[in-house]
Amino acid sequence: MKRSEALELLKKHLKNKNLVKHCIATESAMENFAKFLGEDEKRWALAGLLHDLDYEYTKDDFSKHGQITVDMLKKEGFEDKEILDAIVMHTGNVPATTKMGQALYAIDPATGLVTAGVFMSPEKSILKMDVSFLMKRFKEKRFAAGANREQMITATENFGVDLEQFLDIVLKGMREKVEELGL
Repeated sequence: MKRSEALELLKKHLKNKNLVKHCIATESAMENFAKFLGEDEKRWALAGLLHDLDYEYTKDDFSKHGQITVDMLKKEGFEDKEILDAIVMHTGNVPATTKMGQALYAIDPATGLVTAGVFMSPEKSILKMDVSFLMKRFKEKRFAAGANREQMITATENFGVDLEQFLDIVLKGMREKVEELGL
């Protein structure tokens, strides 16, 4: 599936523009993390872009989140098992057992943390955001409260990077789509 097709599908099923931006942020962070790991950047980016395709249908029954996306994508003829599995794994409803699944599980909340950091920073620009600001706010429970810190910490355990390096990879990836994100 081409990015343009995936983006069209995303916009068809997600009416909330901020949720679409979240998916784009996750796409760009996944692409940058794949580059760091020497993995397939386009496939990892596609997993990030499509990971919340079903969110507006499953927000009241999170147990179905991810699996509905898989069903939707299969109806579109999409059959990349690794991407489909990673989308299910990012929810935490099943263990993340692949590199792509583990990365998506950790990157999903990290993009929320970075976005909250941008909104809270004096400059309000992702281009001016730095990791030290994010690290200072990371332990504050009320800051980006929906961004699960434990999920981000799994990246340090699964990929042998420290938290600061992980957040830097996510931040730099998101900067690649600054125009689309409006940050």
